[in-house]
Amino acid sequence: MTFAKEESGGDTGGDPAEEDAHDPYVPSRRRIERERHRRSRARRATAIAALSTLVTAVVLYLVVVNAPGWPRTKETFFDAQYAREAFPKVLEGLWLNVRLLLVCGVAVLVLGMLIAVARTLRGPVFFPLRALAAAYTDFFRGLPLIINLMIVVLGVPALRVQGITVDPVLLGGTALTLTYSAYVAEVFRAGIESVHPSQRAAARSLGLSNRQALRYVVLPQAVRRQVPPLLNDLVSLQKDTGLVSIGGAVDAVRAADIIVGRSLNYTPYIVAGLVFVALTIPMTRFTDWVTARMDRRRAQGGTI
Repeated sequence: MTFAKEESGGDTGGDPAEEDAHDPYVPSRRRIERERHRRSRARRATAIAALSTLVTAVVLYLVVVNAPGWPRTKETFFDAQYAREAFPKVLEGLWLNVRLLLVCGVAVLVLGMLIAVARTLRGPVFFPLRALAAAYTDFFRGLPLIINLMIVVLGVPALRVQGITVDPVLLGGTALTLTYSAYVAEVFRAGIESVHPSQRAAARSLGLSNRQALRYVVLPQAVRRQVPPLLNDLVSLQKDTGLVSIGGAVDAVRAADIIVGRSLNYTPYIVAGLVFVALTIPMTRFTDWVTARMDRRRAQGGTI
């Protein structure tokens, strides 16, 4: 290019940066070959994955449909008539599950944060509070959720205490909140303890009090780091809202159970299960996207 300019009599004393800005980038032959090889490997991997998936699906289908009990199973669990009957009623009951998810999700985050902060308080004066918070998390993380639901939903009304509700929806939501707040508290506590002590020390050196350092420096970093596990707990809570049906609340599972009790056909359970799966998949994919995004930022040295 320089020789061409000299031969044409052009001025060669211009700004090199300006000249480079107008020169089109031409990748080297080795880079072109490397990109071509990478695309070829990606196409080959995609084709192999698609073929293996198809073969697996065909094998599973043949194994299932050729099983001796398949005709009876198909009639009992995959009846189109009962599926059409159950679908609108299951959707109507699903609205209760969605409301429970929204209300209990907020309550779990608030209570879990309070418990986590209580467990991380410093100083001997806060020892009773730390002990109570630790006992709470140990107890409700060890207690099976189904037993907790039975105790709260069936045991609280048996007390006959004035002013305490006997609504199975409220009691079931309380049981879900008690259990999941223990798990979320440990997630928050792990995030708080992952923040380096120098962050708190720097905040204190700038004149912030311990409470201000916790609120403005430690907690924002802790919550941001723990977003993926918090979303995973939210997905689990979304599914477990169906357990409130054991108290008589008519949610998606209970609506399916009513039809099953009348028809002795289990297709409504399949419908309810598929509805929960369809509700859970978007949140699961969102969780994966958030996790991958944070991993990329961490690998690039960005703020997490």
